[in-house]
Amino acid sequence: MPELPEAETIVRGLAPVIRERRISSVKVEHADVLDGEADAFSRQLVGRRIEEVGRRGKNIVLVLDSGERLVVNLGMSGRLLHRAPHDDTPPPTHPAVHFELERSTTLVYHDVRRFGRLRVMAAEAYRSWSRSLGPEPLGRAFTGRRLARDLSGSVSPIRSWLLDQRRVVGIGNIYANEALHRARVHPRTPAREIPEKGVVRLHRAVRKVLRDSIQAQGTTLRDYRTARNEEGSYAHHLRVYGRKGEACPRCGTPVKRIVFGNRPAFYCPQCQPEPEPSS
Repeated sequence: MPELPEAETIVRGLAPVIRERRISSVKVEHADVLDGEADAFSRQLVGRRIEEVGRRGKNIVLVLDSGERLVVNLGMSGRLLHRAPHDDTPPPTHPAVHFELERSTTLVYHDVRRFGRLRVMAAEAYRSWSRSLGPEPLGRAFTGRRLARDLSGSVSPIRSWLLDQRRVVGIGNIYANEALHRARVHPRTPAREIPEKGVVRLHRAVRKVLRDSIQAQGTTLRDYRTARNEEGSYAHHLRVYGRKGEACPRCGTPVKRIVFGNRPAFYCPQCQPEPEPSS
């Protein structure tokens, strides 16, 4: 599913073209992507001006002039696409919600599998929800010292720890695997057993991988597209994710694949040795 770099790329693409525009109408094609009834959803949005376009973790957040937020989680295959006036490119094939904005601009939520979720949240409800999530890994609060402190109290495998949005937001399986390879940490290593130098490497690796992916406009493996319906190019820079049997770019050892927590993990057995069994 789209992770932090993909959501951030969409935000950066949408902000210049939809900020300060009012929502003229809302057409719901598939109400199963909504939190609530289609009529109520539309009433909350029609006539509202989009004041800010932002992100919280993997979620795209449109701040409305009412103080409410439209929160969009893309699920597995969601896309939030901007359609300019007189756009002659093929229209989205699986639209779920159309938002008509003033000056003939259209925003389309497209979702083949319809696992995404759109919801309108009151300001206080949004703040409460946001407080339940971990820090932004590219924000000031996500320091190496905080990471070391938080890891020290957990026996969870570090790959699982990184995927827990209550610990740190926005990181999914792709970037967890990539950061752990850069940090030379095995994905099954218990969080509290990572040595001090490993924590420092991991903190730097997480931020490096996310920033590099944003620069490449995200990772397109299948469904993800930018707000302009373009593919992200970071897939060409992946070191281990999805590369079972290929040579580790650092040492040449074939990359291995394991499954735990119902998700695959990819790692180099030479650069990321198995943790010693706990006594």
